[in-house]
Amino acid sequence: MINSVELKNFGPIDDLSWSNLGRVNLVIGGNSAGKTCLLKSLYTAIRTLEEYKRGNEPRSASEILASKLYWTFQPDNRIGDLVSKNSDQPLDFKFTVDDKDFSYTFGKDTTKAIPRLENHVAPRGDSNSIFLPAKEVLSIHNIIIKSREQDNAYGFDDTYYDLAKALSQVPRKGGNSKEFSQSRKSLEDMFGGKVEYDQPSSRWQFKKDNQRFSIGVTAEGSKKIAILDTLLGNRYLSDRSIVFIDEPESALHPKAVSILLDIVSALASRGIQFFIASHSYFVVKKLFLIAQQQKISVPVLSNQEGWVQSDLLKDFPDNPIIDEATRLFKEEISLPA
Repeated sequence: MINSVELKNFGPIDDLSWSNLGRVNLVIGGNSAGKTCLLKSLYTAIRTLEEYKRGNEPRSASEILASKLYWTFQPDNRIGDLVSKNSDQPLDFKFTVDDKDFSYTFGKDTTKAIPRLENHVAPRGDSNSIFLPAKEVLSIHNIIIKSREQDNAYGFDDTYYDLAKALSQVPRKGGNSKEFSQSRKSLEDMFGGKVEYDQPSSRWQFKKDNQRFSIGVTAEGSKKIAILDTLLGNRYLSDRSIVFIDEPESALHPKAVSILLDIVSALASRGIQFFIASHSYFVVKKLFLIAQQQKISVPVLSNQEGWVQSDLLKDFPDNPIIDEATRLFKEEISLPA
C-alpha cells in the first residue's frame, strides 16, 4: 500500500508531507484547499505503476505518467502548467509504496516528457486501483467512453474514463471473499436492488425484484452506491487495490454515508487501501467512531493555513469542518427558549 507522500508546487499545493498512512486515510479541508488534487496526484502515480509492463505495454513509466497527468488534470497547454503559478521552483512528487520510492520532477516549461523520474517500486500489473468522483457516471457512461475513444477530447478526465472502462468489464462467476461478498450484500440492501448493464440497449438499468427501471429515474445516491457494488461484482477490485473516493457524502443521506463507511472499513480489513476526501462532519465523525471502536489508525490530513497530520485513533482533529459544526450548535443553544 501507499506508505507516505510528499508534494511541492503541485497546483494549489505548495508543500505537503503525509506519512504513516493506514488502510483508511482521510483528507479534509475547505473548497479549493487541494483535497482532490492530492487524491488525483496519488491516483496518477499508482495507475502508472499498474499499467507499467502490464501485458504488452510498450511505454516507459515516464511516458505512461505523462499521459496520465495530461488526461487527468487536463492542463491548458502542457503538463508544466501543473506547477504552482506562484512558484519559481519545479513540481516535486514523491511517494512510497510498500516502502519503495517513486518520485518525479518537472518545471513549467515541460511539455509532454518528464525529465526526471525515479522508480524503485515493482510493477503492479496484478492490481487495479480506481478513483470514485463526487458525481456518478452510470447515466453518462457511454458519453464518457465516446468523448475519449472517438472524440479524443477534453471534458471527462482520466478518473471518469478509467472508471467507465472498469464498469464495462463483464461480471465473473465464482466465489468472492467473505468481506467482498458481505459488502456487496450490504450495498445492495442499502438501495434495495441491483444495477446491471443491459447489453441489447447498451444502458444501465436498476433492477428490483422482477422490475427494471431506467437509470435516469434512479436516485443519484443509489447510482453512486451501485458503482462500488459493480466493481466488487466484476472483480475489478482486489485485495491489492487502492480506492480514492472524492466526497462520499455527495447525494447520500447521512445514514447511507454511515453504512458506506462501515463497508469501507470491512473492505480495508481485507486489504484494500482507501483515500477519502471530504468536507462533511458526518464523514469525520463516523470514521472517528470506527477508529475508536475497532482500535485502528485512521490518518487525517487537514488544511488549516497549512497541512496538518493527525490520527482519528488518537483524537478528534481541530479543523474548519468541526469549528463550523460547533459554531452552529452554540448558535442553536443560544436561541431564546
